[in-house]
Amino acid sequence: MRDILTAPFVVEIIRTVTNMYNHGWDERNGGNVSLLLEEAEVKEYLNTEKVLRSLSTGFSAPELEGKYFLVTGTGKYFKNVQYAPDANLGIVRLTDGGKTAELLWGFTDGGRFTSEFPAHIMSHAARLKIDPGNRVVMHCHPTNLLAMTYIHSLDEREFTRTLWQMCTECIVVFPDGVNVLPWMLCGTNEIGEATAEKMKTARLVVWAQHGIYGAGKDLDETFGLIETAEKAAEIYVKIAGLPWENTITDEQMHQLEKHFGVRAREGYLS
Repeated sequence: MRDILTAPFVVEIIRTVTNMYNHGWDERNGGNVSLLLEEAEVKEYLNTEKVLRSLSTGFSAPELEGKYFLVTGTGKYFKNVQYAPDANLGIVRLTDGGKTAELLWGFTDGGRFTSEFPAHIMSHAARLKIDPGNRVVMHCHPTNLLAMTYIHSLDEREFTRTLWQMCTECIVVFPDGVNVLPWMLCGTNEIGEATAEKMKTARLVVWAQHGIYGAGKDLDETFGLIETAEKAAEIYVKIAGLPWENTITDEQMHQLEKHFGVRAREGYLS
């Protein structure tokens, strides 16, 4: 067997969560990431017949039976992942209709997957129906997006349009827009179900006064989605109380659609 710590998916998730922490998105033990893995790539590094522990997930996801996930642990600090990946990360396989997660590697200190794993799995299931290539669900607490939820309407169309107007690249990067949930209790199946429903129409879901969920084909794409939305929110927060003399117009966004071959979410542009 090859050394699991040299696996590209482990190396990349370490780099990603370290970058998320350095961006200030994941204070203390805030934030979590899950990556859907192929069985063939897992078997290059692990004996998949050797189950270390079985963990109850507290939910059901029969459509993800037998799927493998690399996931961050509950209560873990992203700043520590690079120094002790085997304690802060785990690879699990869902069985029993998703009710059980078999631990194949990691969480060596007796830990378990993030408390928001239900929200992750529900979002994975929702996105896979829309995009079979989806592999990542990422949650973090970007400062300016949080600030924006205090001073901006939570109407999804208006929230999206404001972000699109802040940076030329926004409509190109997330033409499907941003969905928004009002404040809800985190770590519950209820918020997981609500997030999964929102994931059916957008890859970014803002949790008001809490953070954001992003989904994508790989870690770079998902990080980039959140990074772009956060940059736009930062600009908005800086200018929200000032008179605007210029903006990106709907006509200009239609030009961007045509030039970059994207299509803005239906009904979001005039």
